[in-house]
Amino acid sequence: MLTDRQRLILSAIINDYIDSNEPVGSRSISKHEKIGLSAATIRNEMSDLEAMGFLEQPHTSAGRIPSQKGYRYFVDHLIERGRLSSHELNVLHSLFSQKIDETEKVMQQVAFMMSHLTNYTTIALGGEIKNTTIKHIQFVPIQDNKAVAIIVTNTGHVENKIVTIPPQLPIGELEKMVNVLNHKLKDTPLTQLKEKLMQEVRMEMAKHVARYEELFIVLQQLFTPDQDHKVYLSGTTNMLDQPEFTKDLTQVKKIMNIFEDNQAVTRLFSSVNHGIQVHIGEENKLTEINNCSLITATYAIDDETMGVIGILGPTRMNYGKVLNLLDYISNDFQKVIKGH
Repeated sequence: MLTDRQRLILSAIINDYIDSNEPVGSRSISKHEKIGLSAATIRNEMSDLEAMGFLEQPHTSAGRIPSQKGYRYFVDHLIERGRLSSHELNVLHSLFSQKIDETEKVMQQVAFMMSHLTNYTTIALGGEIKNTTIKHIQFVPIQDNKAVAIIVTNTGHVENKIVTIPPQLPIGELEKMVNVLNHKLKDTPLTQLKEKLMQEVRMEMAKHVARYEELFIVLQQLFTPDQDHKVYLSGTTNMLDQPEFTKDLTQVKKIMNIFEDNQAVTRLFSSVNHGIQVHIGEENKLTEINNCSLITATYAIDDETMGVIGILGPTRMNYGKVLNLLDYISNDFQKVIKGH
């Protein structure tokens, strides 16, 4: 249990270190108006905080820096949230006032604005596939044995895939297949596609479509979901602006490799629960970001959880600012979605 004096000193050290990225000494803390203690007294308290594991001393003659335990105590007990700045409010209000036609475009805008406001990396996970259904399917022949499959979902997402169709297939047979697909798959959740393809669609195609088995192989490849979430990234190069990472390019490379793998990105959120959560350093699931903090917020529409927004930065992140922004946007996310 920390004393009031220790809590005050620990908070001051962490806030100073967040601002400067330099070890904090007792003399600089003694200059804080709210402290009112001599440098010698502060030095003794800092030694005790270090012994308890809340601070670390990177060099013998240097000041102290927060440990991961210190950051955790700060976030849980000491952080002062404050209010959003007028600039932050204006940026967020501009987002809420936009008329955006697709949920995906909303997520892209949210990710971009949050990375701009925090100068960290924003990761937004869209609605799970279980919330996404088929709206319309179309095949457009482009060569003798090639066609573009156009899949439109209820979220407004349009996906185009080039597929190989059986050689010398009459155009009428392709049209019959499309009619079967739109009849049987409309409003079907993506998670149920495989089951419905194997049962209803296959039986219906056998009745009406010639060479249906060859076409069915194409459909199996086309409708195999490769991930459970849509991932939106913004500000990935912001890591290069953080002094901690410019000194360790190997660490930056490991983090960048995660950004290039959607499955790795989604694993970052494997332990996320409802609401806002702060994962500091080694609390994160992936060892590649053990020197980072990840703050996540779930967002919902009509009381149904749809996805997660995460802010990834150094452990020396401005926790109060990020928490304020995520709290604001997760609570009002319905306005963004329903506004379009």
